[in-house]
Amino acid sequence: MNKVLFVLILSGCFLFSAQAFAHFGMIIPSDSMVMAEDNHTINISLSFSHPFEGNGMDMEKPELFFVMENSKQKDMTPKLAPSTVMDHKAWKASYAIKRPGVYVFCTEPKPYWEPMEDCFIIHYAKTVVAAFGIDDGWDAEVGLKTEIVPLSKPYGLYAGNLFQGVVKLDGRPVPYAEVEVEYYNKNKKVEAPTDYMITQTIKADGNGVFSYATPRSGWWGFAALNTADYKLKKDGIPKDVELGAVIWVEFQPWLEK
Repeated sequence: MNKVLFVLILSGCFLFSAQAFAHFGMIIPSDSMVMAEDNHTINISLSFSHPFEGNGMDMEKPELFFVMENSKQKDMTPKLAPSTVMDHKAWKASYAIKRPGVYVFCTEPKPYWEPMEDCFIIHYAKTVVAAFGIDDGWDAEVGLKTEIVPLSKPYGLYAGNLFQGVVKLDGRPVPYAEVEVEYYNKNKKVEAPTDYMITQTIKADGNGVFSYATPRSGWWGFAALNTADYKLKKDGIPKDVELGAVIWVEFQPWLEK
C-alpha cells in the first residue's frame, strides 16, 4: 500500500476514534438530596457533551424543561437562562424546594444534527432530587417518549452500589436495549487507561432491565439508545433520529469519622 495513503487512512482512524465517543444529554442539579439544614434552592445545569472527556457541544434552548413535583408537572422552560458548560452554549435554572417530596427534573432538547453519525440526536434527560426525608415516588414513570425508569433508588447510593433501571420507549420496555454509561469527569481528574474505558456499554435483558455497579463516587449518566420510528429532514433528505433515554444519578463516597 502507498505509504501516504496508509498514513491518511491511519490518521482518519485516529480522528474517528478521538471524536466518536458517546454523546450525553446532561441535567445536573447542585444537590440530589436536600436536607433541612441545606440550601433549599437548587441550581440545575442543562448541557450536551462528552462528559468523561470534558468536550462540550452547543445546546439550543430545549423544547421543554419541567419538574414533576408530587406527580404534578410544572413547566420551567420560561425560567431557563443561557449558560456555559465545557466552553459551549448551555442552560441553567434555579428551583426553590418548599416542601418534602421527590422531584424529577426532565428536559426534551431540540434535535441535534450529528454529521459523523449522519443522524439527528434527541436525548430525553432526567434526574431525581429527594427533599426533607420523603422517599416515595422515585420509581414513577414520567411519560417521556423514551425514558429509564429506575429500579434502584436514584439517590442515596454509595459508590459501588448496583444501579438498575428499565428502558422504555413509548411506555413499553425495550428488550436488549443498548445502554451507554459515562462518568462526569468534571475536573478532568480521572484518566481512562484506554479509549475503550471512556464509555462503558451494557445490554438490557429481555425485559429491558439493565444493571451497573459504579466504581467511583460522583455523577454517572446512563443513556439507552433507540432509533425513532420517524425521520427528520436534513437539506431535504430524510435522516434517522437517535432517541436517548438518559438518567443522571449521583453516587456518594463512604465517609469515616
